[in-house]
Amino acid sequence: MEPAAHRQPLASDHAVGRLPGLKEPRLLKGSDQRLWLLWLEQRPQERGRTTALIRPFADSAAKPVELTPAPINLRSRVHDYGGGVLTAAIENGQLLLVWIAAGCLWQQHWHLPDSSGAAAAVMEPLRLTLPGEWDLADGLLDLRRRRWLGIREMAGRDQLVQVSLDSSDQEPQLLHQPADFAGYAVLSADGGQLAWVEWQQPAMPWDSSRVWWSPLSETGELAAPCSLAGGDATAVFQPQWLPDGRLLVAEDSSGWWNLMLQQPGATTWERPWPMAAETAMPQWIYGMSTTAWDGEHLLAAVCSEGRWQLKRLRLDGRIEAVNQPFDDLAGLAALEGRAVAVASNSRTGAGLLELDLRQQAAEPWIHTSAVPTVLAPAAISVAEPIWFAGHNGQRTHAWYYPPSDGSSGAAPLLVKSHSGPTAMARRGLSLAIQYWTSRGWGVVDVNYGGSTGFGRAYRERLNGGWGVVDVSDCAAAAQALITAGRAHPERIAIEGGSAGGFTTLAALCFTDVFRAGACRYAVCDLTAMAVDTHRFEARYLDTLVGAWPEDRARYDERSPLQHADRIRCPVLFFQGLQDKVVPPEQTERMAAALRANGVPVEVRLFEQEGHGFRDSAVQIQVLEETEAFFRERLGI
Repeated sequence: MEPAAHRQPLASDHAVGRLPGLKEPRLLKGSDQRLWLLWLEQRPQERGRTTALIRPFADSAAKPVELTPAPINLRSRVHDYGGGVLTAAIENGQLLLVWIAAGCLWQQHWHLPDSSGAAAAVMEPLRLTLPGEWDLADGLLDLRRRRWLGIREMAGRDQLVQVSLDSSDQEPQLLHQPADFAGYAVLSADGGQLAWVEWQQPAMPWDSSRVWWSPLSETGELAAPCSLAGGDATAVFQPQWLPDGRLLVAEDSSGWWNLMLQQPGATTWERPWPMAAETAMPQWIYGMSTTAWDGEHLLAAVCSEGRWQLKRLRLDGRIEAVNQPFDDLAGLAALEGRAVAVASNSRTGAGLLELDLRQQAAEPWIHTSAVPTVLAPAAISVAEPIWFAGHNGQRTHAWYYPPSDGSSGAAPLLVKSHSGPTAMARRGLSLAIQYWTSRGWGVVDVNYGGSTGFGRAYRERLNGGWGVVDVSDCAAAAQALITAGRAHPERIAIEGGSAGGFTTLAALCFTDVFRAGACRYAVCDLTAMAVDTHRFEARYLDTLVGAWPEDRARYDERSPLQHADRIRCPVLFFQGLQDKVVPPEQTERMAAALRANGVPVEVRLFEQEGHGFRDSAVQIQVLEETEAFFRERLGI
């Protein structure tokens, strides 16, 4: 294979790390009945700055108007992962935006873009809240009472708070004090009821959470908060009100996150659409949405065996497929027979999918990619589902991408261990994966035990087994491809970030399959994570590993730092110095232990990065240096 230094760069090389992240799209209706599409865009080329844009719905030729130009950066630090940074409404013919930036809540009114595409701010941004020893997120607008409702994280607890839209430089006012964590609040159409989600440590919200509800007084106080659904071994996701007052929520007591409905005033729930598929995902961040009411029907993004599909759920229990070609969906929103989602598939990068569900045409949709297509269809390696015997012989899933450079036979193999660890390997086009396949690598993206999208039992395989189940599954995926003659046994590398970085290091410690590894902001020491991590994950390891400190021996048994002497192959580390989830000290200690054992180690530190790299230059550097490191160390 041609040395890296002599190869010509591919078109995809220049796009990797520059692909903006599209988030939280929503639809708004103007006073002239026009529909508007509003969304967030995270820009790696601006060091990860997030901004809000708007254009008319289904008019991809219209130039989007940026509503929050630099230096405004829409960001929340609640739970350190944030999300839910923008809410909006159209009132009196004007667009009202309320957003979170620099730790404060801000407001601005806009005249909607005219036929020329121009938009004008009615006022300068108004700071609604003072900075303080707290963080805000996950807001909604209660226009009837002229207030913003959302989450404040302060003094080690979440609070449901309110902020007036008619004053500046306020302190948020407490509305409700949950026992621990809360979020995802939704207001009924008549403004008389509020529903939200709560959970308590040691549970994560996808392990055990509850839907709470309260009627609201005329002045907006919670009259009688109480728990409606969920429980100790049940997780709920995205409560939502239907216009007739029924409450909808995804709940997984059946073993699958299915939707259920509660009649107004009733204490029992109906499950009109039972299915062996998921209509939810782990709530790592605010602002997630997999269901939406379009005015007549319920829409749901449904995941079966790692693929997402869009379904129309009739209130009589019928389930109908929506004709569209994308199988990686997120951020679903709908209004008056139209819908939008962030969508991709194996040949099309992430973009805004806009659907007109009122039409009877064969393809009532348009898709606008975040960046123009940079790869010819023939150059794309398409994900193939593979099933193999994973930990304890259990049927386990992965996506395999064969080399796309024309090579055949046993190829170098990159095993990807996703983060989370309750995330999932998705099938949408990844230019980073195509970077590898275009260079003659096969890539296997493993949905190891613990991954979402395959039901609660699959997700719970990792309970008590982190560092064992995931490691065994990644090694088994590689071995299955070696046995099939598709991977070279002496050229197997593994990489991952965060929890995937832990799996990477543990796989190098406790298996003999891999010949090199690379990790980003990796968990190296389970004991350090148990005693020194942020609040959101402070008790996460109780489920994944065991109770702390009672099961400390198990923590030591599985921590790569405690077994660095078992790693004999080269390792490359990438670490942000602003990381609060995995402090840089963990990476420094791990690298030092490997060096002391004579293992080839390289470390790259990034002064301005935290947990997850936002800067495009950093993302490109990580990808290029990882491939060059593996190529050199594996003798390719």
